[in-house]
Amino acid sequence: MNKYKTVIIEDEKRAQILLQNILENHFPNIEITAVADDLPSGVKAIRKHKPDFVFLDIEMPNYSGLEILDFFDENLVDFSIIFTTAYNHYAIEALKISAVDYLLKPLNKEEIKDALERFEKKKNKQNQESFSSLKSIIQDKKINKIAVPEGNQLHFIKPETIIYIKADNSYSEIYLDNGKKMTVSRSIKNFEDGLKQNNSFCRIHKSYLINTSYVERYDKSNGGWITLTNKTELPISSEKINDFLNMIDKISR
Repeated sequence: MNKYKTVIIEDEKRAQILLQNILENHFPNIEITAVADDLPSGVKAIRKHKPDFVFLDIEMPNYSGLEILDFFDENLVDFSIIFTTAYNHYAIEALKISAVDYLLKPLNKEEIKDALERFEKKKNKQNQESFSSLKSIIQDKKINKIAVPEGNQLHFIKPETIIYIKADNSYSEIYLDNGKKMTVSRSIKNFEDGLKQNNSFCRIHKSYLINTSYVERYDKSNGGWITLTNKTELPISSEKINDFLNMIDKISR
């Protein structure tokens, strides 16, 4: 019997315990080398234990499980990924196309068994191929739409519909062009990183990330203010003024 090492990355304690119990009670050939509550500690565990595959929750605070692709050089990947998610519509097509496995919550023994059998069948194929494919697909999706969790739902939003994002401690408020406001448990830094490839977004203040397409006016008085097309006035930090003006200049050319 082949023995395999795995790392579990899951922020929900009940889901952690359920998956651990299923693996320990029904899959003696699986060794759980580490259980992590978030992505950064999960990445450390992967680098330390070098597992054969990883159970990875997609939706976690601060970091999405999909962001694991930003922590590893695809040419050095030597593990497979089994994504777990409560959202049956979440990037499922991307996961299918890239041949990376996924499981829908709540997890059960039979589905885990099927996923492990699929892992065994394809473990000799190059992980780099599916990893590179998935990375390309997700990067494309980041540009076209971003996934925003709200309660038990996951909304896919086009970046061009976002007027600005306001930081509220570990939460963020997203203001859309249809007048809707969404409050999500994700930091503004997370959104800033996810929108880096979109040249319209600029961090003008520690509390504000704006879509420059909606800028109506820049006022130099009182330290600097920006007026957006929805008549919202936002302060701009002195150290951010040059970045903002350079971005506006590039867009205007």
